Amino acid sequence: MLNNIKSILKSFFLLEIFKGLSITGKNLFKKPITVQYPEEKTPQSHRFRGLHALRKYPNGEERCIGCKLCEAVCPALAITIDTEMRKDGTRRTTKYDIDLFKCVYCGFCEESCPVDAIVETKIFEFHFEDKNEKIITKKELLKIGDLYEKEEIKDRANIN
Repeated sequence: MLNNIKSILKSFFLLEIFKGLSITGKNLFKKPITVQYPEEKTPQSHRFRGLHALRKYPNGEERCIGCKLCEAVCPALAITIDTEMRKDGTRRTTKYDIDLFKCVYCGFCEESCPVDAIVETKIFEFHFEDKNEKIITKKELLKIGDLYEKEEIKDRANIN
């Protein structure tokens, strides 16, 4: 009975509205914390995982040995790999596709790779204009790896 009277008085005197207005009034003259996005960037965590890249050795040979561990560990089944044996007896990938619509950016592929071939870069500014662009191919992954190899080395040095 007493609670009913309290709730009626609160609604009659509009106490919730005045509480909200007091919070608004307190923050009205404070400096805004809005970030002007394209010009200003917010700091990223060193653990951020963005767009994937395939790395190469310094001699230009791709690192991926086609073990398919990343494909097996991927919880979203976003990675598709085909391999073939080379003349020298080593196995290399002929197809390495990642479906970015399926990918959950968990980092399991990066952790499972025994030769550090697949990495997730700090790139978060990417988009698709066509639904066929959702699958990133081996050629594109290697191109991204070439562009961001120096940044990856610097990031790895900062973590350790």
